[in-house]
Amino acid sequence: MESSPFEAGTAFTLGPVAITTPVVVTWAIMAVLTVASILMTRRLSLKPGRAQAVLELIVSTIDSEIRATVPGDPARFRALIGTLLVFILAANWTSLVPGAEPPTAHLETDAALAIIVFAASIFWGIRSLGVGGWLGAFAKPSWLMLPFNLIEQVTRHFSLMIRLFGNVMSGAFIISIVLSLAGLLVPIPLMALEMLTGAVQAYIFATLALVFVGSTVSEAGPGPEAQQKEKTHD
Repeated sequence: MESSPFEAGTAFTLGPVAITTPVVVTWAIMAVLTVASILMTRRLSLKPGRAQAVLELIVSTIDSEIRATVPGDPARFRALIGTLLVFILAANWTSLVPGAEPPTAHLETDAALAIIVFAASIFWGIRSLGVGGWLGAFAKPSWLMLPFNLIEQVTRHFSLMIRLFGNVMSGAFIISIVLSLAGLLVPIPLMALEMLTGAVQAYIFATLALVFVGSTVSEAGPGPEAQQKEKTHD
């Protein structure tokens, strides 16, 4: 871990552009996930083996979560929510690789993920309601609520970024300190806890992203179950 969580070391430079270590780790995670996806899905069959059965279970679980939050076909949000979940989970668990830092422990990575969710919210809001309907939704139930609804749109995605950054950064920072002081064996329980924390944080981020994006699909806003999920994770 760098001396400051707000600093990122330079891995190499491309002309005047400095490529930081979190960017290189992110590229490596994307490459590994892409290759793994191709290898695991190239021979799908009607009689699934163990690997395909696990994949189908994961997809079915994601679909169930989407269907419980947003009415309609879950395939609309499967790629976005599934990719966020798998990428953040893999990124969080890179803290277990010696010498590697999770890119989600750096603010720029979490900001990029929050911006993706923010852009998806705008896209699905306009696609579902039209430009006029989407803009008009900010003035409900009264025009007096317009500034508050606009501020809420920004702050809820900002909190999404800060929540992921704070939890992952603190875990990686504590492990690096304990590892430097106590050697290799003592941090093993902490590393197991870090795996659990990384999985929980990935689930929370994906779930809140689904709630935020799904709330823009319906002019009436998120359903009771979605509202309950958002309150639970706050």
